[in-house]
Amino acid sequence: MNDTPVPDRRFTARRQADRLLSGLRPQTVREALADLAALADGPHPLDEPTDKYGDGIVRTLERRVADLLGKPDAAYFPTGTMAQQAALKGWADTHGPVVAMHPLAHPEVHERRAHQVLSGLRTVPQTADPRQPTAAELAALDEPYDVLMLELPLRDAGFLLPSWEELTTLYDLAAEQGRPVHLDGARLWESTSHLGRPLPEVCARAGSVYVSFYKSLGGHSGAVVAGEVEYVRRIKVWRHRYGGKLWQQWPAALSALAGLDRELPRLPSYVAHAKQVAAALAEAPGARVNPEPPHTHQFQLWLPHPAERLNEAGHRQAEEQGVSLFGGWWEPGPLPGLSMTEVTVQAHALEWSPKEVTEAMEGFLALL
Repeated sequence: MNDTPVPDRRFTARRQADRLLSGLRPQTVREALADLAALADGPHPLDEPTDKYGDGIVRTLERRVADLLGKPDAAYFPTGTMAQQAALKGWADTHGPVVAMHPLAHPEVHERRAHQVLSGLRTVPQTADPRQPTAAELAALDEPYDVLMLELPLRDAGFLLPSWEELTTLYDLAAEQGRPVHLDGARLWESTSHLGRPLPEVCARAGSVYVSFYKSLGGHSGAVVAGEVEYVRRIKVWRHRYGGKLWQQWPAALSALAGLDRELPRLPSYVAHAKQVAAALAEAPGARVNPEPPHTHQFQLWLPHPAERLNEAGHRQAEEQGVSLFGGWWEPGPLPGLSMTEVTVQAHALEWSPKEVTEAMEGFLALL
């Protein structure tokens, strides 16, 4: 067995592979810098002064995203975690500190519960099931809450989305109860195909919408929260308090604008092809795709093998055959030996036919 540390080995193996199925080829700092420099010939005015504390190109990005989401204004944040804190604190200031949130929501699982530790917020679980909540479940909650947060899609449940009808009933309930809705839309960009509605219609009844620039658009970092003008003014105060009013952010803002230009129009093709890729992978012995079919261009693939063996097989396939199908595998539990990886269908995956996916998967399993 190769003794190279796993992160370094995976980076090298995926960079050297001839074909990749999930995700993008990892870059060096030099390559990322070259890509950023190439944007000098793009459509964005680069002869203006660099941004200072959120003006200039950062303000250009805020206005563009506000228009895309159908909102009057937006605020840029250096991280999504900070954006979520400010967004929810903005509602706590006017409505109260209790948020109805899914137990698998990103702030609960991946942000070290910053909304509780730093922001003094409290959460009410929407449902115990790994899926989107229903309006009936929210109406039946025996604990009051002030704000309804919906993660679209719900990443840790398999990038799950509600149907448009289900989302409408959730909006209806919140309106009847007089509660604002905050959308954790880190991956909202790719959700329009499943919902069958454009972004402004999806967001119209939400009081605030958070979107990310690096998860689906290939930006370096950063996020935006969009909403009404007065709400955005208030969350910018919290952005400053949380340390997010940076001196300059033009590299991240420029890469985000490039992602809106380049990747946003491609996302529907990724979503469509993900269904073909998922169907081919699901044919493998013992494989399970969640959800089936995928709701976005991302989905879970489960296999009944230990993660260590699957990761080793993936490294070997990339090194020996020049094919990298997946990123990392892990065992979420509670059953040992049942492993999961998240598959992301992007530009590289469009080159794969279902037959090629099936054949490559056979080669992968043969290395176990």
